Amino acid sequence: MAKKEKTTRNFALRLDADTMDAIEKWAADEFRSVNGQIQWILDQALKKSGRLKDK
Repeated sequence: MAKKEKTTRNFALRLDADTMDAIEKWAADEFRSVNGQIQWILDQALKKSGRLKDK
């Protein structure tokens, strides 16, 4: 059986200035990029809701 490759998809996201500022600060506090921080936030929310299984 062929191994499924992990792929990423691009998606444009619009955020209000206050939200973006908060994410930028949070990302800097945790030594992540803004993109990495948003991915981490989404991953945590999906796992907490049971919509994404732990790897």
